[in-house]
Amino acid sequence: MSMPGPRYISLTLNYSRYDTKTESSGTVLISGHYDSRGSFSLERAPGGNDDGSGTILILNIARRIKQTGITFRTNIELVVFAGEEQGLTGSKAYAKELRERGANIVLIIQADMLAYHVPDEPPQLGLAQFIGTLEVTQLVSNISAIYSPELTVGFTIVCCSDHQSFHEQGYPATHLFERAGLIADPMYHNSGDLSDRPGYDLNQVCSICKVQFATLLHAAGFDLPEGVNLEELD
Repeated sequence: MSMPGPRYISLTLNYSRYDTKTESSGTVLISGHYDSRGSFSLERAPGGNDDGSGTILILNIARRIKQTGITFRTNIELVVFAGEEQGLTGSKAYAKELRERGANIVLIIQADMLAYHVPDEPPQLGLAQFIGTLEVTQLVSNISAIYSPELTVGFTIVCCSDHQSFHEQGYPATHLFERAGLIADPMYHNSGDLSDRPGYDLNQVCSICKVQFATLLHAAGFDLPEGVNLEELD
């Protein structure tokens, strides 16, 4: 396995790569974006949900990989993109680069806005209805039913996160979102998008993180070091 820290930092993305010890050429990529937008005309843009929630998911998975010493049978990339709010700038550049290199991307799953929980609604997981690959979406839904059954899974028409860049390059892709249906977060693209506010639900983020990690493990294949058991991956 490669070094746990970021191996590639640029104006468009920051990522860690974990190389397989087998002969696999495939790569499973999971991502979020670390740029954000605030209220109109204001520079303050904390981005607690959009997309701080997706970014902490990626960081938490990286932490568990480091803590457990797990190795993969397929190459893994954990990526946080810049420029999503400016038109998917970072992911478009990277997806194009990967396609030009002939990279074998097995699947890519973007986590974008996971934390807002509408009062009186169950915790949810929204999956891309229109932009993405149905088979990847179905895989995520099936895994959610096993590992995070507390989530109500449905489709969302919310679109245009970084998975779209890969979908347009012909790679299997989908998007994880905080609810089925439309955006409901009142602090969406607002300078009040903080984590310390009503409706910001870290338990929901944790449940979605389990789905993302389980999908990664399923798609990539993995081996645990001696003395480490599956329960330690939770």
